Amino acid sequence: MTDGPEGLRLDKWLFFARLFKSRAIAVERIEAGGIRVNDHPCNKPGKLVRPGDRIVVSAYGQVRALEVAALGQRRGPATEAQGLYHELGSEG
Repeated sequence: MTDGPEGLRLDKWLFFARLFKSRAIAVERIEAGGIRVNDHPCNKPGKLVRPGDRIVVSAYGQVRALEVAALGQRRGPATEAQGLYHELGSEG
C-alpha cells in the first residue's frame, strides 16, 4: 500500500492540493523532473510525502516552494486545498 496514516503518494498530494488539474498531469510533471522533495529531485509519483516535507514545484512558468501541512483525503474546494500546504518564501 502506498498511502495511509504514514504518508500520501506525491501525485495524489499534488492533485489534492490543486497544483495540477489531474493526477495524470501531476505524474507527467513528476516523471519529467519538475519536482523536488526535501531538496532531492523526485521522479517517482509513488514517493510518500508527510507533513513537514518541503516540495518545490516547477510548472506553468513559475517555481513554488511549499511545506506539506496536511495530507488530505480528497480533492476538495480551493479553500480546503490551501490548508494542505504553507507557501515558503524565496528563502525556501
